Amino acid sequence: MKRHVRSDWSHAVLVCAKCSKKLGGGFGPKGKTPLAKALRKQLGIKKGRKSPLGIVEVKCLGVCPKNAVTVVNGTDSGMWNLVPKGADVDEVARELGLIEPHRG
Repeated sequence: MKRHVRSDWSHAVLVCAKCSKKLGGGFGPKGKTPLAKALRKQLGIKKGRKSPLGIVEVKCLGVCPKNAVTVVNGTDSGMWNLVPKGADVDEVARELGLIEPHRG
């Protein structure tokens, strides 16, 4: 029996699939893309353990906010994020620590 599987992830982000489904997408240019897919596209990453970071949709995190999606950053699991429908995906990635803060 294999006991370990290697992953290239530096971060793991959990996105509530139930919240995403209730919004009917809510993100991206047309507002129809689920948050997990929009984040992956914006960051240029694919699914799977060989990706540099993992964005995983999970069944239900039990918070169920109105017009928002619950997101948990694995590196800061003590603070859960409620991402409102239509939020800027770049800003969400910055808040989660997935990209460097914008300096202007």
